[in-house]
Amino acid sequence: MTMSKKETIKNVLGEIPFTAELYWLVRQRGKPIASRFSLKHLQINLPGIAAQATALRQNAAPGRKVLIFATLHYWIEHGALLGMALAAQGHQVTLAFLPYAEWREPINRFDLRRQNAYARKVLEAASPLMDSVSFFTARAPYVHLPEEVQQAVRQVSEYDVQYTLQVEDVDTSSDIYKLRFERNRDAAQAALAYLRDNRPDVVVVPNGTIQELGVIYRVARHLKLPVVTYEFSDQRNRIWLSQNGEVMRQDTSALWQVRQNVPLTEAQMERLQGLMKSRMRGSLWENFARRWQDTPVQGGSQARADLGLDDRPVVLLATNVLGDSLTLGRQVFSKSMGEWISRTVQYFAGRPEIQLVIRVHPGEVLTHGQSMVDVVRQVLPTLPEHIHLIKPTDRVNTYDLVEVADLGLVYTTTVGLEMAMSGLPVVVAGQTHYRGRGFTHDPDSWVSYFKMLGHLLERPREFRLDQQQVERAWRYAYSFFFEYPLPFPWHLVRMWEDYKNRPLSQVFSPEGQAEYADTFRYLTGTPLDWTGVVQPQAGEADFTPSLAGD
Repeated sequence: MTMSKKETIKNVLGEIPFTAELYWLVRQRGKPIASRFSLKHLQINLPGIAAQATALRQNAAPGRKVLIFATLHYWIEHGALLGMALAAQGHQVTLAFLPYAEWREPINRFDLRRQNAYARKVLEAASPLMDSVSFFTARAPYVHLPEEVQQAVRQVSEYDVQYTLQVEDVDTSSDIYKLRFERNRDAAQAALAYLRDNRPDVVVVPNGTIQELGVIYRVARHLKLPVVTYEFSDQRNRIWLSQNGEVMRQDTSALWQVRQNVPLTEAQMERLQGLMKSRMRGSLWENFARRWQDTPVQGGSQARADLGLDDRPVVLLATNVLGDSLTLGRQVFSKSMGEWISRTVQYFAGRPEIQLVIRVHPGEVLTHGQSMVDVVRQVLPTLPEHIHLIKPTDRVNTYDLVEVADLGLVYTTTVGLEMAMSGLPVVVAGQTHYRGRGFTHDPDSWVSYFKMLGHLLERPREFRLDQQQVERAWRYAYSFFFEYPLPFPWHLVRMWEDYKNRPLSQVFSPEGQAEYADTFRYLTGTPLDWTGVVQPQAGEADFTPSLAGD
């Protein structure tokens, strides 16, 4: 990376003790520098949060020793709010942070030290309820990283490149890899040194897969410390949690053990049908803040006519968006999702008796990385008449394609679950949360994959799921959408709006605790108890699922 004269000077000044800190105090009068690293909302709200937490803590029993780690300004704000909430419950909380505004752009040491001074000053308002420590100043370059941690740094750095550039092939000589490797290595050294000397009862980390968040998770596990990772989906007032695992893996195994034999009630069935219809129509529903389609349902007959499909069996291949945290490291037998798509397209090129419809994820319109359209075109520059490619911008409703399909092929997309809910046989090629739940076909090698395809394609319409399998798919879907996300008052995206509506005093009132108490216990390491989430109720539904658009 070429460096300007100004940046060079700042890097030199950044090595001289107290220059950046004095500049920030004297010239900026303690205000944030002109960058994206702004903690203004935290700075405004923290005194009031501290006052409420102090009052609540007076009646709290002594709790656990909790370390929360955060990097980037928005996670630092969220980590601070979460930390103060835990402190209000009597826990001994430390917020460890790195003062970065960007994960993909370099920053000179002078500006980084100014951001660090600014963050430390803002967080002073949390004292004495919550301690804070900067892993930027706590870093010890001489700390030797064990091979397990070194490998973790390399793995996370590769994930970071895939996530940032939305690619699957990583060039370890690239600037972005070098940047991410250096920051991840520094974070590992700081965390290893600090956690060895200050072992908490539990470490709490957002995400736990990418960037320094993924590194600190792996360092804590290397030290055999209990770790809770958390993330947010598109649901307001909900949080995903994982204990001693990466939350982005969406491991629903323990929940499914409890849920799989519990029938849905009539009310639960109606709620799930409402969600499914909203997903089909592309409308908002309840506390979900995302539209899943931007094209109205036209019906399977219209989709068949528009694509020119005939009576030959139809296979629907639905792709993911490259670089999504939910696809990183999800290989089962392929090297990547791209390789799986390439070899699958090659296979169907020689099967003209089968119509293949490739639905490239609509979310690609918002990305800048490699498109799955390019992957297909590299294999087949000119598509034969029996292979149809639907681009991200094409106005086609995915659920119309599900209606006409005889077999579904997916990597990790949730569309595979919805196909199974429609009775469609689905082959899952990646490690997704619904794999192995009793309603999908799950090959574990290329040999078993192509053997399975050959078998299913002999008579695809005879392999539709039976009622028991469809019921399992619906039970799983209810569990995943409504029971796996736990109640939590402050979503990352609209955190301060949520906090205004649900301050500490309300969250820790008797009414608030009835809703949120279990989640806060799980965040501090109390083992997740899914039996308290899944409760059989009277009024089991007659199983008549409907995914109709009306």
